[in-house]
Parts: sequence; structure tokens; C-alpha cells
Amino acid sequence: MSSESQSEKDVYSKYNLKRVINASGRMTILGVSTPRPEVVDTVLHGLNEYFEIKDLVDKTGQYIAKLLKVENAVVVSCASAGIVQAVAGLIIKDDRDLLFNLHSSDKYVPREIIVPKGHNVNFGAPISTMVSLGGGIAVEAGYANECKPEHIESLINPDTAAILYVKSHHCVQKSMLSVAQTAVIAKKYNIPLIVDAAAEEDLQTYYQQGADLVIYSGAKAIEGPTSGLVIGRQQAVEWLKLQSQGIGRPMKVGKEGILGLTKAIELYVTEPKHETGQQMVIRMTPFIENLNALDGISATVVWDGAGRDIARAEISFNTNVIGKSAAEVVSFMKQSDIAVYFREYKVNEGKVEADVRSVTSEQLDIIYNKIKNIIQGAK
Repeated sequence: MSSESQSEKDVYSKYNLKRVINASGRMTILGVSTPRPEVVDTVLHGLNEYFEIKDLVDKTGQYIAKLLKVENAVVVSCASAGIVQAVAGLIIKDDRDLLFNLHSSDKYVPREIIVPKGHNVNFGAPISTMVSLGGGIAVEAGYANECKPEHIESLINPDTAAILYVKSHHCVQKSMLSVAQTAVIAKKYNIPLIVDAAAEEDLQTYYQQGADLVIYSGAKAIEGPTSGLVIGRQQAVEWLKLQSQGIGRPMKVGKEGILGLTKAIELYVTEPKHETGQQMVIRMTPFIENLNALDGISATVVWDGAGRDIARAEISFNTNVIGKSAAEVVSFMKQSDIAVYFREYKVNEGKVEADVRSVTSEQLDIIYNKIKNIIQGAK
């Protein structure tokens, strides 16, 4: 392991914190990602300066929009706050009465937000809760395992305020219409399209396909501080920005977050350091080979279910051989001094996935040895 400064050691000892190896990916429950030093420096500078915040929001938004070749952009506190404020912005627009009284007003405005049923997921909190917080009413289109253009079109009526498309590995992937198909419907009926693309890596494609607002997590693929990014059409983003005087007030992002994410986006666009899926495969290969040499364990490469260029190690546990279920192994992996977190979506099938984007080769060895000790009866 790399040497640590005294301050790093003090954080763990002072608060009695458990060390974590994050083999689950860019997950909020583990702090998401680690920004580059240049981003950390920008955050520190921002903390020690004063700005007219509206000016900072507007000017950084213009800078980001120019970088990404979009009409408008704004930094928000996180992707879920982006959903809430996007919904509120498209419902309220510039109605000052609703802006200040969304929580109590019974004024009629279109409030229905059409969401493919397979996209109304729990990403750590329910999508429908974000819609409700923004004053919307989530209306599910299609079925849990299928949504076609006609399913959305059949629900469009004078009460429709927007369509929300969630691009995520959490969502059902099969038999779902694409963002481009959804954009065609939105344009046909002159209805705004919101795309929640929190963990996606391409910061332009959904806007180019016709979305009015696209929402990203600032701390996932972009590797910025805790924050979110909303890009889109000029007027739609301006309506969203008005929410800082309404429901967006408790979701405000600090000056350091605004500057830090802006710097992270600049680096993401101009100096990409992304590890390709094939490079991940090469780095995982010794780890997978070691696991396959253990009785009752099999490991193989799998690719991201949402189509991103991310390779992972899928590890299967044969309960009859090792005497423990996958769920029990997962529980043991989180114990002792260093907790190891996997992607646990298939644990009921006896499988987990190891995401290596935030894992060093040394940490892969630790993971292997922990698994080996667990199946041999030690913790």
C-alpha cells in the first residue's frame, strides 16, 4: 500500500472509521469517486475566495456550455437535485407565484411527468420521489419489461408537463425505446424531454439526440466534487436556475463545488484519462485467474449492462463447495479492518461483480486473499 500522511491516518483513527476498498463502482454510499489534484486545488481556492454567486453560476454555466457545445448549463448540488429542479422548472417556468408557493398552491398547471415504467427505479431513492418533490406527478408508461413509443404517446394529454427518460444500469434494458425515439415523440407533441444520465460518460450525445435537459452526476464519470451538472436548451436551463429562489434553495451548491466541477469538466473534455474497458480487462486478468484457481469460485469478464465501456469481474460462488452463500461472503467481505464492497445486484443468483475503476492492483490482491480466507474458514 502507498504511504500515508499523518493527517490521513488521523482521519481514520480520530473518528474510528473503517477503511474501504471500493469494488462496487462510482457509488454514492462510498463517496463516489476521487477527483484529480487539479480539481482539489480549485476547490481549495474557491473555499478561500468570495464571489457574487449568481455571477459565478451564470459564468461557469456559460463556460461549461461552450466546452460541451450546448446552449446552456448549470452546476447543481447532485444529480437527484437536478431531477427535482428540472421537473419544477418545466412545471413552474417563470410563474413567480408558483415559484414561491409550489408547496401550497392549487393553481392549475400541467404536472404529469411521463416515465417508462422500467425507469421508475430506486437508485438509492425513488425516481418518483424526485418527481414529486419538483411538484410533478409521475405517470408510468408501458410495462416493467417493455416500453414502446406508442405507450408514451397514448398517455400524452393537456396535463403532460414533460417526459423523463432514465439512462442507467438500474433500469430495465430490454424492450425499451431509446433516447432518440423518445426525443422524436417529445418534438412531435412539443413536450420537453428530461434525460437523467447520472453515471453516463458521454456529456453530449443525449443533448444532440434532442433532450431539452440532461442531468449528470458531477462525482461519477466526471470525477468532480459532490455536485451535479444540468445541460440543455437555453430557456429550460434558465427556468431551472430560477428554482434557487424556490424548491432549489435547500439544494444549493457551494462556490467550491461550482468551481471544482467546472475544472473537472474542463479536464474531462480536454485531458481525458479514462481507462478503456479493454485496459480494465488486462488489469483484471491476473485477479480472475487467481480466483478461478480456488475451489468453488469461478470468475469471468462481463461488460456493463447499460452499454458503457466498462469491464468488470463477475465472481460466482458455489455454495455446495464453499459452504457459504454469496450473501454470506459479501457480509464477511465487509468485516475486519478493511471493508470490501462489490456490486451486489445479482447476489441472489450467487454472483457479485467487482468494478476495478477505483481499485489498485494491490487492492485486487487484498480482495483475492480475503475471498480465499473466507472460503477456507477464516474471516
